[in-house]
Amino acid sequence: MRVLPVPVREDNYAYLLVDESSNKAAAVDPYDVPKIADAANKLGVQIVAALTTHHHFDHSGGNKDFAAKYPDATIFGGSDKVSALSKLVKDQDELLLGDNTHIRCLATPCHTQDSICYYVTDKAKPTQPGGVFTGDTLFIGGSGRFFEGTGDEMNRALKYLGTLPDSTIVYNGHEYTAGNLAFAKSVDPANPAVARLETLAKTNKITTGLTTIGDEKEWNVFMRLTSDAVKSATAATADTPESTIMDTLRDQKNNFRGCVARFELIHKVESSYAGEKTSSVVDP
Repeated sequence: MRVLPVPVREDNYAYLLVDESSNKAAAVDPYDVPKIADAANKLGVQIVAALTTHHHFDHSGGNKDFAAKYPDATIFGGSDKVSALSKLVKDQDELLLGDNTHIRCLATPCHTQDSICYYVTDKAKPTQPGGVFTGDTLFIGGSGRFFEGTGDEMNRALKYLGTLPDSTIVYNGHEYTAGNLAFAKSVDPANPAVARLETLAKTNKITTGLTTIGDEKEWNVFMRLTSDAVKSATAATADTPESTIMDTLRDQKNNFRGCVARFELIHKVESSYAGEKTSSVVDP
């Protein structure tokens, strides 16, 4: 099993998930089909599927072009809001890519109600760490906004991802690490894991695929709601529900202005589903 990040748009990530024994591949959130096709051609792999993490345009907006270029490929997703959907998946559904790449679907509703993370492992290499494509649910050092959900839902989603093996490699939907780091330093400045995240962010332009679920449990404030630092930052008491802490923390992040300039920008993404044009805001 091999994973190749394919940067698209200003800060999105698409991916190629490759089953090495069969040379078959699935594209994850293939927004820019020419880039995906070029990457597949360079690797010499056959694209047979698309895995869509959620319906937002910057993730599923390339699906129609993908379906036109790869008419025999199956497009998976969590709801009929996903453009050009051909196969609906739900929590704990299992897929097989090629000969050995096992894919387990994890429903993580909050950022959108149809958010699906894909946990992937190689049956032929049981000692190889698995990976998880988290879309806009889990970012390196952060979480997605709660556009269609609540703090309680995001808390449950991140805890669900936290049940994966600590060695699981995180492949997220955007390059937001620098902005998330700045917020983490404001909340949990004494945490040595946050210092490790700072080193990673400063030395790598592309950070996806370089961290694990175990790392996130150590430095991601949205996965550390009961830590003293997060409770202090959110003025939580021993009786404050985790869902309330999560809501407060997300509000603080939404209003945080300590990031470098590019992460203060709000990206307005126009999307069209079933003939209805909507506008959503997608940022760290």
